[in-house]
Amino acid sequence: MPEVKATTDQLLGGRVVVRQPEGGYRAAIDPVLLAAAVRAKAGQRVLDAGCGTGAAMFCLAARLPGLLLSGLEVQHAYAVLAGEGIALNKLADTFIIEGDILRPPPDILNTFDIVLTNPPYGDAGTPPPDAGLKIAHMEGEADVEDWIKACLACLAPKGRLVMIHRADRLSEILAALHAHNAGDIRTLPIYPKAGTPARRVIIDAGKGRRSPDTLLGGLVLHELDGKYTAAAEAVLRDARALAL
Repeated sequence: MPEVKATTDQLLGGRVVVRQPEGGYRAAIDPVLLAAAVRAKAGQRVLDAGCGTGAAMFCLAARLPGLLLSGLEVQHAYAVLAGEGIALNKLADTFIIEGDILRPPPDILNTFDIVLTNPPYGDAGTPPPDAGLKIAHMEGEADVEDWIKACLACLAPKGRLVMIHRADRLSEILAALHAHNAGDIRTLPIYPKAGTPARRVIIDAGKGRRSPDTLLGGLVLHELDGKYTAAAEAVLRDARALAL
């Protein structure tokens, strides 16, 4: 992928700076919500699998300083932008690894306390014309189970996988997690408005754990007039954690 023209944008009410391509994948609220769902302690090793330009990991660092963060990104141009974001956010102990989570470098296997990921959601339909968007949005040769299996392989025993995905693929995701020895699965639905079906889910699962699964109450994003709810504003602007 060639170098791309980029913009410098802000997340979390200006706490985070991110470099993004003008016409390719640009962070919306999903990486911010994902970062808010991570339960971590200073000194823990965290991998953002398919980190793009780094939005999720930068938001996580703003909320929880002292983590040892790595981002794995297959697209060179996006990895370069993520590296620029590390410098702009003045992050220590944060690194970008160029590589494919579906073929992870051997030295990152069985390593991390937490893997967070915002994987490609699309499993059908016409792919976007932009190459970067296509890779970011479409599953391609691998499905969600392949992605989950690869992320779990990067976790140390009892580590946690935190992911955001489409709600209509929840049963597929849960089946994949159980098939690959993950348990203690906590699912948080994300509702566009009160009384509407969830469009997204955030899932926090433990590698090699057997505790029962939990369906949580969920987060409502918008009031009826379209404005963010107070709970959503607290997460998206004030860097509050989601309760998982």
